[in-house]
Amino acid sequence: MYKKKITRRSFLKKSTGFSLGILAVPSIVPAHIFAKPGRVAPSDKITIGCIGVGGQGTSNMRSFLQLPDARVVAVCDVDRRHAEAAQHLVNQKYNVGDCAIYKDFREVLARKDIDAVMIATPDHWHAIIAVAAARAGKDIYCEKPLAYTIAEGRAIVDAVQRYDIIWQTGSWQRSQRHFRYACELVRSGKIGEVKTVRVGLPYGNSIRAGSTQPAPVPEYFDYDMWLGPAPFVPYNPTRCHWNFRWISDYSGGQLTDWAGHHIDIAHWGMDTELSAATEVEGRAVYPPAKDGQFDTPNSYRFEARYAEGFTMIVADSRQQEKGMGVQFMGSEGWLHVGRGTLSAEHPAILKTRLSANDSRLYGSNDHRQNFLDCMRSRQKTITPVEVAHHSIMTGHLGVIAMKLGRKLHFDVKNEKFIDDADANRLLIRPMRSPWHVSI
Repeated sequence: MYKKKITRRSFLKKSTGFSLGILAVPSIVPAHIFAKPGRVAPSDKITIGCIGVGGQGTSNMRSFLQLPDARVVAVCDVDRRHAEAAQHLVNQKYNVGDCAIYKDFREVLARKDIDAVMIATPDHWHAIIAVAAARAGKDIYCEKPLAYTIAEGRAIVDAVQRYDIIWQTGSWQRSQRHFRYACELVRSGKIGEVKTVRVGLPYGNSIRAGSTQPAPVPEYFDYDMWLGPAPFVPYNPTRCHWNFRWISDYSGGQLTDWAGHHIDIAHWGMDTELSAATEVEGRAVYPPAKDGQFDTPNSYRFEARYAEGFTMIVADSRQQEKGMGVQFMGSEGWLHVGRGTLSAEHPAILKTRLSANDSRLYGSNDHRQNFLDCMRSRQKTITPVEVAHHSIMTGHLGVIAMKLGRKLHFDVKNEKFIDDADANRLLIRPMRSPWHVSI
C-alpha cells in the first residue's frame, strides 16, 4: 500500500481555487519561503519531493541523495514498483524509514515541508505538473524536453516567472566543462564567422520488444493516471514505461528527446538562447503503418534558418558527417563537441587560453548542486526555463514542418506560424478531460 500523510479524498475535498483545471490544487507556500536572503534558510537542508522515479527519475534522485545540503523526503510514481524501489534507496541512504511514498503528484505538492520537486515523467505530463508545482511555491528541477508542445512550454515559462520559481532543466551538458569551453571558443570568434551549425541526434529508436496486444492493467500500476491528458487507448505491456518515447501521444521520439541537449548547446554557442528558427523545412521517414503504436520518426533532417543570420541543420546521426553532437562551421574552420569529445579542423584552437576580453559563460560543474545553490541565492540556474523553452522550440518546429511536408515561417516573438492555420493547430494539443493547462 502507498503510505500517505493525508488521504487522497480529504486532500481533494479541501483543495480550492486552482485554475489549471486538473481537479483542484491549492496555492501552498513552503515553510522556508520567508527565510532570508532566499526562500531557504542557509542553515537548512533543502527538502525535495521526486515525481516520476523510473530510470531517469531515479538517476536524478541518486544525484540529490549525494548532496549534503539536500534531503529527499518523498517519492511519487504511478507504478508502485518504481515508488517502492526509490523509497528503499532513500531510506537506505539516510538510514531511517521516513521517506513518504505517493502515486498522485498533487499530494506531494500539498506538503508544506517540501521546498522543491524533481519532475521526470513522460513529456506529455511536464506542463501539468510543472505549472501546478509553480503555483504551489515549489522550486523545480525538471527533465528535458521542457514540454510536449510549444504552447505548453509557454505555460510553464509564464508560471515559473509569475510565481518567482527557481527552475533547472535537466540539460546537464551545460554543466560539463568541455561543452562550455567549446561555446566560449565559438562566441569569441576563434573559428571565425559561423553561418552553419550541424546538430546530430540519434537515429531510429530503442524499442523494448513485447506484445502490443491489449492486456489487463497490472494491479501495481495506475494506467489511467499514467495516460493523464493523453488519449485513452487500451493498456499493453510495451506502451509503458521506456517505450513512451517512440509514441507521438507522449513524446516526439529521438528528435525531441535529444534536442533539449544538442540544440541547447548550439544555441549556447551561437548566443541565441532566447531565439528560435524563423523558417524551417525538412523531411522524416516514419515507421511502417504495420508497426502500429510506434510512430515517431526513425530518420529525419530539417533546416532551420535564424533571423540572426545562420542555418541550423538538424538530422539523425547517419546524416551528419560527425554523427552525434554539435558542429559549428566557421569561416576559419569547424569545431565539433559531443559527449566526451571535442575536436576541431585546426586542433591548435583547442589549446587556446581565453583572455578577459573573450566570451566567458556561466560556469557550473555540478548540475544538481547548481540548482540547490540558486535556490538559496534566488539567481537563475545554468538552464533556466526560458532558455529550455527556446531550445526545444526549434525541435518542435522541425517536427511540425516534417509532419506537414512543407516550408513553414514562424514568428518567434509571438510563437505563432505566419498565415498557416494547420501548422498553428499543432502548436498545442487537446487534453483528455479533466486535464488542461491554464494559468
